[in-house]
Amino acid sequence: MERLEVAKKARLTKPSAIHGMSALAASMPDAVALSWARPDAPTPDHINNAAIEAIKKDLTSKYSPPPGLSKLREVIAEKVRRDNNIEVEADGVLVTTGAMEGIFAALLVLVDPGDEVLMPSPNYTTHELSVKMSSATPVYFPTIEEEGWRLDIDGLKKAITKKTKAILYCNPCNPTGAVFPEEDLRKVAEIAIENNLWIITDEAYEYFLFDGEKHFCIGSIPEMKGRVVENFTLTKTYAMTGWRIGYDVSTPDLIKEVIKAHTPMTICAPVVSQHASIEAITGPQDCVKEFYNHYLEWRNLMCSRLDRLSSIFSYHKPKGSYNMFPKILTKEGKDSVSFCMNLLKGAKVATTPGAPFGPTGEGHLRLCFCSSKEVITEAFDRMDKYFGI
Repeated sequence: MERLEVAKKARLTKPSAIHGMSALAASMPDAVALSWARPDAPTPDHINNAAIEAIKKDLTSKYSPPPGLSKLREVIAEKVRRDNNIEVEADGVLVTTGAMEGIFAALLVLVDPGDEVLMPSPNYTTHELSVKMSSATPVYFPTIEEEGWRLDIDGLKKAITKKTKAILYCNPCNPTGAVFPEEDLRKVAEIAIENNLWIITDEAYEYFLFDGEKHFCIGSIPEMKGRVVENFTLTKTYAMTGWRIGYDVSTPDLIKEVIKAHTPMTICAPVVSQHASIEAITGPQDCVKEFYNHYLEWRNLMCSRLDRLSSIFSYHKPKGSYNMFPKILTKEGKDSVSFCMNLLKGAKVATTPGAPFGPTGEGHLRLCFCSSKEVITEAFDRMDKYFGI
């Protein structure tokens, strides 16, 4: 009997490097992990309690409508108008099982096999996986490392071909921590209009911007209406990564199309998470400020510790998210996978190699500062010893 094979798109798609390194670190009980962008902080009590109350009232045992609970869509629309300056009503909101499901659903309805999707390099690795699994082709355009990983607008223009269908990016950027300014995103919007392209965004870190940086949504530009699917998540903002809850924002007509992909994938987002999300958005926001203050403190701590390793790494201070992307200065850093594996084995510190984040990711590694001061300190104490500092 002839051997069966999975689809070509699956054979050509590599597993996530982020989850691979984190899983390997988890198998080593004494390893310290800076590899996973997952807050160690617990979900705030008022959000947990809202979920508990919904369970007690038997509000969570049945499906919600595929687009999400009406109340949640209404409060999301209000939040998006207030915080993101996007004019939207509840019918322009789709509640998703995390931002990644929303991005994948958008890709499935916006691109056809053979279409090209442009992404900046470096960029979040899972975006590439989603593009490939939607049968499209990921194409990278450069960012300017010397300018803090700023978008290369000329490079974007040169990357466009007759096959280009969409541009996908995350802002603030994972892995670099760069914040794309309004000036540059308006230029991206002009390019999208001129070339009749879709824009798909990942706004996971929208509330974690430092040093006076401002978050700008390209969907707030009136001329972009109907061209953009913006993806948000509560998982980063409220330490709810395990709740798997996010949302897409676009025009009602476009959301109806995205629902066609969302429904067979997941039917609806977890209903208990939807009830918790209503409380997260409408309840006390002190927790977000507390998380912000912690991440700012821990970013500064990580930068100060990297300064002590200046012969090993150079870096641009991240302006957003809780990720940074140092360049490896030693000759061993030319192979970031081997470098990170050796660091894990020799120092018991888990990091993520830069190579999978795009063609300009090699020679770097991603570090996450969302754990705790104690974890960061222990990890860098081990690295100091490992590198002989």
